[in-house]
Amino acid sequence: MSGNHKEEYSNQEVVELPIDGVLDLHTFQPREVKELVPDYLAECRQREILEVRIIHGKGKGILRDIVHSCLGNLDYVKNYKLAGHGFGGWGATVVDLFPHKI
Repeated sequence: MSGNHKEEYSNQEVVELPIDGVLDLHTFQPREVKELVPDYLAECRQREILEVRIIHGKGKGILRDIVHSCLGNLDYVKNYKLAGHGFGGWGATVVDLFPHKI
């Protein structure tokens, strides 16, 4: 399932993201990630996308740390781990979500 979802992340811009199970954070500021990640994952659950890959890049690990901190605080995250070889390695995190309860 894929589609578009609009989220407002600043007073001046609306960012349109495809909800397809892959979230690339390269175009976002670290301050935006704390709201973006939970919102994106919640929308994935609504669409029954229960495995999500979050691309945070390798760099210094700042975005990775922010993402992992967010994931650790979400009760609908079953587990998460760095992506394996061919899926982004330590530059991406794979997240397994609990299904959305109806």
